[in-house]
Amino acid sequence: MNNPIVEKYFRMDNLPHIWCPGCGNGIIMLALAKAIDSLGLDKDKVCVVSGIGCSSRAPGYLDFNTLHTTHGRALAFATGVKLANPELEVIVISGDGDASAIGGNHLIHAARRNIGITTIVFNNNIYGMTGGQYSPTTPNGDLGTTAPHGNIDRPFDIAQLAAAAGATYAARSTVYHANQMEKMIETAIAHKGFSMVEVISTCPTYYGRKNKKGSAANMIAFLKDSFIDVKVAEKLPEEKKAGKFLMGEFKKEEGVVEYTVAYESIIERLKK
Repeated sequence: MNNPIVEKYFRMDNLPHIWCPGCGNGIIMLALAKAIDSLGLDKDKVCVVSGIGCSSRAPGYLDFNTLHTTHGRALAFATGVKLANPELEVIVISGDGDASAIGGNHLIHAARRNIGITTIVFNNNIYGMTGGQYSPTTPNGDLGTTAPHGNIDRPFDIAQLAAAAGATYAARSTVYHANQMEKMIETAIAHKGFSMVEVISTCPTYYGRKNKKGSAANMIAFLKDSFIDVKVAEKLPEEKKAGKFLMGEFKKEEGVVEYTVAYESIIERLKK
């Protein structure tokens, strides 16, 4: 393959991956590996945890300590790992349904605790692996196998949800903006506290076909044309922001005590 990042950080025997042509998950997975490489982290001190879903297959391809857990419970398992060994860099990979539907309660409490876990949400606006059901991020009016006449629910803004719940780092990028996304993941891992990076991905097989979004290339082009950085948006008139979606860093709060540090302080106090 002659790609040093892939050869260093991937389980070569498990490749090629199972994702559909045009899926953005591989872009995010490679960005994560590149961010870890840029930080110079010891592979043996990284633990990647996932639940169930298309994105959650990623730990099977990544050559770190990995856990493939039950649906929606990745953050619960990751919390246990981090408390048991705070020196580990614990990274959760989750889908939009896995993170904000069945796993939504774990998400808000992990954020509230400000535990030192980095969560990367692969948001493709649908339940891809299980049959194309609409998810908590499916846009209003869009179709899914469980919303054949259009979704009437308002979608979650996952990055802002995490920020409101107490995450001290919250950001959003897209699979088109791969370089920005990589830097966000790098920042999130280095951050001391709960970090969330939501990445808008593409699912041409279920979401794209069902909603007539065109080819995978069309869906990537839509991300390019439709997302603007929050710092740029602040300087634009309202008419220039019409129909656009925000990406960038929404919250970066330093100095808040990380959960395992607070927990360790109780243990040390009780020893006296």
